[in-house]
Amino acid sequence: MEYLTLKNSDLKVSRLCMGGCPMGGYGWGYTHKRELVDAVHAALDSEVTLFDTADTYGLGQSEEILGEALGKKRKDVIIATKFGVRVENGKTFYDNSPVWIRAACEASLRRLGTDYIDIYQVHYRDGITPLEAVVGMMEQLKKEGKVRYFGLSNILKRDIDEIKPFVGKFITFQDEYSLACRKNEEDMLAISTEMEMNILTWGSLGQGILTGKYTRNNVDFQNDDRRSRATYVNFHGDRLLKNLTIVEMMKGIAAKYHKPVSAVAIRYILDFIPESIVLFGAKRPSQILHNVEGTDWKLEQMDLEKLDDISK
Repeated sequence: MEYLTLKNSDLKVSRLCMGGCPMGGYGWGYTHKRELVDAVHAALDSEVTLFDTADTYGLGQSEEILGEALGKKRKDVIIATKFGVRVENGKTFYDNSPVWIRAACEASLRRLGTDYIDIYQVHYRDGITPLEAVVGMMEQLKKEGKVRYFGLSNILKRDIDEIKPFVGKFITFQDEYSLACRKNEEDMLAISTEMEMNILTWGSLGQGILTGKYTRNNVDFQNDDRRSRATYVNFHGDRLLKNLTIVEMMKGIAAKYHKPVSAVAIRYILDFIPESIVLFGAKRPSQILHNVEGTDWKLEQMDLEKLDDISK
């Protein structure tokens, strides 16, 4: 495993992060609690030390399963969770109000079975609450020992003016990034440099298309799998065909290094974006074992350039 110390912090973390969205049990097809718990244990055995979740994943189920699976190992890992997405009366909306931040934090602590959150992240900005008020409440939670550090997610370069007064306050930010999705690459690199934050990439395997197990005739998902919807463009139309072309090149490179295809997708990000952390979701232990093979080696410059060119 590879590790780094996050900027403006004393947190040493693995460069692979297990994501908790599938643990929510919603929108990724069938999931079994036992397999999810075993996947967390497989990540621990593989020396993954960073685990990311959110209060909205399964409306708390992801945090509950993660907390249960970690058990006494909680003190040995870094937990990042998120707030800001609320679901009430069948409606989903964003809320960054100080009152909600405190309520959400207390609820996450209970579900995770811990008395502190290592990195507490704003999932989405609500467009209403001033960031100063958000930081103020998070600082208060930090004084109370309930939060150690702050993070952001789903922000763009246009948001820099708003967050610039808080350089050093937020230590991480998340955005979608993979060989199948590079639309925000320029923004991410600018934010990382100007705001002194480490990047966590979500969707690092393109929702699964970059694992190499799908073909043009093998992308039929059940209705309970969000990837069946056209909004998940990686599996539909011209984008699917483009992605399968990328995957064919990845298969050749994977064979060269004797690695799984998913490991190539992960290695590309680790090599292409310095000091980045790859976040990946997993529903079973076998997926963990494939993904951790993305560490402790390097792509040759020629292969890095090939992947860069074909995925632009």
